[in-house]
Amino acid sequence: MAEKHLVVDGAMCMCNYGTSPDTLKVKTHKREYANDKDGSTKYIASNKDIGQTFQKNCFGSCSMQRNKPCNAVVTEWKGFYEHTTLTNGGKILLEDSKATCPIGGTGCIKIVKHGQIAEPGSQNFKSAEPKVSKTLNPAVDPRELTEEPISIEGIIFE
Repeated sequence: MAEKHLVVDGAMCMCNYGTSPDTLKVKTHKREYANDKDGSTKYIASNKDIGQTFQKNCFGSCSMQRNKPCNAVVTEWKGFYEHTTLTNGGKILLEDSKATCPIGGTGCIKIVKHGQIAEPGSQNFKSAEPKVSKTLNPAVDPRELTEEPISIEGIIFE
């Protein structure tokens, strides 16, 4: 997949001929998830997500229709990941996948934001370069985030 993000429910899309973005809604399955470290937040989008699959089904006014309101309809997706099939029989959409609309033509709808949100875990802090962490956030000592606290429970002081 060469470092491309999977597209998930909530991805922001835009048409080349529209004036505003719309949000992708995955309606074809309720099984495969992506996004957070537990993999349980957002449905993975696939090439089976066609038809009226956006939140408002409108990208504002359409320049192909003399600025009449858009009526977004996806007839097909191109540029999806071929090597994995979801339970709905669909192939996973990638951040550079493009959709076809009967008005705008092939590839007129593109993905602006894939919908995933980075959620760092403890392993991210452990593998981060301490100098970089200290430069990005000088108020926090990176060692405090990665080292186990020392317990003095059970020790008797005299």
